[in-house]
Amino acid sequence: MSFRDAYLPRLPHLTAAMAPAAALALFRYQAAHCAPYAAYLAALGRRAEAVAGMEDIPFLPIEFFKTHAVRTAAAHWEPQETFLSSGTTQQQRSHHYVREPQLYRRHAQRIFEHSYGPLSGWTVLALLPSYLEQGGSSLVAMVEHFARESGQRQPAFFLHDHAALLAALAAAKQEPGRKVLLIGVSYALLDFAAAHAGRPELLGLTVLETGGMKGRRREMIREELHTELQRAFGPAGIHSEYGMTEMLGQAYSFGDGRFHAPPQLQILLRDPSDPFSASLTRTAGALNVIDLANIDSCAFLETKDLARRHPDGSFEVLGRLDNSDVRGCNQMV
Repeated sequence: MSFRDAYLPRLPHLTAAMAPAAALALFRYQAAHCAPYAAYLAALGRRAEAVAGMEDIPFLPIEFFKTHAVRTAAAHWEPQETFLSSGTTQQQRSHHYVREPQLYRRHAQRIFEHSYGPLSGWTVLALLPSYLEQGGSSLVAMVEHFARESGQRQPAFFLHDHAALLAALAAAKQEPGRKVLLIGVSYALLDFAAAHAGRPELLGLTVLETGGMKGRRREMIREELHTELQRAFGPAGIHSEYGMTEMLGQAYSFGDGRFHAPPQLQILLRDPSDPFSASLTRTAGALNVIDLANIDSCAFLETKDLARRHPDGSFEVLGRLDNSDVRGCNQMV
């Protein structure tokens, strides 16, 4: 049996206590079979057998996804789907080559249902115009899957059609036994809120923002964004998602700005001036992610986000490192 065949059935059942051993095993597999990562390790002079724990693992800068085909291949495979990062026309987009699309969708569903309960109890509606227009969005693929699995009557996506979205919200709120989730990129939610504040269709929803102004509005800190959205959607906290093209997992915030990661997503912080100082106990710094679902790509990602860790293990995203692209989900300056 291959490493991949043995690893994937265990992935849904990983606990926090099991994560260090899983990360180390996955690191050794990817150090041997992910060519860009192996070349990066060689350039650093780091030998896989010298890595003893999660804090010793070198993290691949996510810029590699713009310039290299980051694939782990013990045997040849062709991508069945390619996710592309969002960005302006002047920015080079990251490419995440996906071997098994349903692995991503099932994993995203497990994380969502662990946090929010079965999809069958939700109607999922989305305002993601820039992601739909650019194409190749993992977020669009996830929402499309959620809407299909929920069995909802309403379509999921509305692009710029506010009238159709208002009608769908009104109808969804009338369905017994269902809650309504409105997920959107920040600027589109702000535009919708500004145009329709005070309407009853906007009240009583769970609103989940994914960050991102995409050059359409000025960037805001989270508190300002959520305060403005609450003027239209009511006093309940605005939820958030943390994810990115280069990941297959996500973390959720339930209204207080603190993201809660599943065991399959390990968060380490580093000194922003030292990429090799990743720590499981550091309370503030630049954010590194171990995405244990990323078996076919690279699981060990050095992001350009700044974060703060709380004693309960949750984390806040504080902004971006200087001169890094504003991109992805919930990465606000």
